[in-house]
Amino acid sequence: MKDAVAALFERALDQLIADNIINSVDRKPVHIENTRDPAHGDLATNVAMMHAKAAQIAPRALAEKLIEHLPASEAIEAVEIAGPGFINVRLAKGAAFEPVVRCLTERDQFGLHPTTKERVQVEYVSANPTGPLHVGHGRGAAYGATLVNLLKARGHQVEAEYYVNDAGRQMNILAVSVYLRYLETTGEAIVFPSAGYQGQYIAELGDTLHDNTGNSIAIAFHDLIKDVTPDSETTKDAHIDGLIQSAKEALGDRWNLPFNLALHSILEDIQDDLSEFGANFDQWFREKSLVTSGEIDQAIATLEARGYLFEKGGALWFRSTDFGDDKDRVVRRDNGETTYFASDIAYIANKFSRGFDRIIYVWGADHHGYIVRIKAAAEALGFDPERLTIRLVQFAILYKEGERLQMSTRSGSFVTLRELRDDVGRDACRYFYVMRKADQHLDFDLSLATSQTKDNPVYYIQYAHARICRVLEGLNETPFDEAHGLNHLTELTTQDELDLATAVGRFPEVVKKASDSLEAHLICYYLQELAADFHRWYNGTRLLVDDLQVRDARLALATAVQIVIRNGLDLLGVSAPRSM
Repeated sequence: MKDAVAALFERALDQLIADNIINSVDRKPVHIENTRDPAHGDLATNVAMMHAKAAQIAPRALAEKLIEHLPASEAIEAVEIAGPGFINVRLAKGAAFEPVVRCLTERDQFGLHPTTKERVQVEYVSANPTGPLHVGHGRGAAYGATLVNLLKARGHQVEAEYYVNDAGRQMNILAVSVYLRYLETTGEAIVFPSAGYQGQYIAELGDTLHDNTGNSIAIAFHDLIKDVTPDSETTKDAHIDGLIQSAKEALGDRWNLPFNLALHSILEDIQDDLSEFGANFDQWFREKSLVTSGEIDQAIATLEARGYLFEKGGALWFRSTDFGDDKDRVVRRDNGETTYFASDIAYIANKFSRGFDRIIYVWGADHHGYIVRIKAAAEALGFDPERLTIRLVQFAILYKEGERLQMSTRSGSFVTLRELRDDVGRDACRYFYVMRKADQHLDFDLSLATSQTKDNPVYYIQYAHARICRVLEGLNETPFDEAHGLNHLTELTTQDELDLATAVGRFPEVVKKASDSLEAHLICYYLQELAADFHRWYNGTRLLVDDLQVRDARLALATAVQIVIRNGLDLLGVSAPRSM
């Protein structure tokens, strides 16, 4: 209905331009909003105020001219000027329930806007495969998966991608950690490095490595560490790096045994975990492929040819300060090894080479400092940095009985995402993770997530859906005639019913706004308001009255609410149960 009313005002603007009251170059689009107070009508626009200055006419006077030229419409009951020049529109009774008719006609497609056809890539989670996903990773997973759904709802061709960091130092630390636990199973007495990965999963991988290889790759621990820097708080990095180098030299090609076991086992666990969470990926992109394909060297050569690299101290640097970064960045160290940033640069080039119109990164908030350098790299490579969007997600903090739970993969003291799902359920996880703006702090309250009260938002929304299902499924003697209900929507006369119809009509615009702004929490806010409106109406209104015209009209309205809740929850990756 908003679009229809906006079109009427656009026609009024056309007439004012034809009459030389408004200059065509000064024309601005018409924006229609819901009024906050029903006493002011149903819809409002500031179109007169937007054009008054350029037309050199007082806003209220221009509003009068717009109303004079507004085409007649059966959908509009009254139009009036308010305040400094707002125009309020009161819809005819039948028009107020037009969203209900549209919702019951479009069903599962209601709220979708398949009008844009951009190719969009969303890369999210991309946690290092150095351990199981913990609850801190869950928020990025829920947010990213919801973004994919929202973008698809707008008609975009979306590809979800996970970037697997299977090259570099962290994977070597993981592999040597597993190897040391393996040595323990052979009877070696070891001193585990303070910088190693700990936790039961490392010990289990060590056991598996021993099951696969026996003692065939065992090395005496004292031989392994004899030339390694001793471990201490100040030398722990040098110690772990020395252990890695020593193990690589001693094992040779057999180094791949602990390395690949750790990588494949943990990555497979991550893939299963995310699939069960409803976060599915079209592509699992390996960082190592950038090395073996030569793409890192190619990206560096491109930057060098474009004049954005320089040598200093034996290392090769990228002039990221030319693009607003606070300092230049190393791409190749003095020992000839490329940096993580060099891989990131090659990865950007690879993404753009695949023909995406837009590229979206979902990162943890601790990566805030990377934004400028990544966009700088894109621009230096010759790509439009505006096609690259980065969304930051604050890690959620989990509280259990008022106590904050630790989430350190390195120490091994953390709650896994799988454990959280087992505790509170997938629905609560998906909803709670996205119910606040992604870059804002989030405390995940386990007690609230498992409560069956109206204070638990996901329960309250799902309960509204289940209530409607129960009513509709309980009709035995006189089934609900949906067409009959739609033909008698004018029987709905209460303000609560008008509010519900208006709320149903808002759903498509909320989906559009959430998708275009990449703000998944807007769907949560909307569904909570809709559920509250429904419960208030349901608690104060008898739906199953003897008058079948009134009954079916109310059931048609309830069905529209049911459809919207189901469609909204589906975007969030949350189920819509028929009973609770």
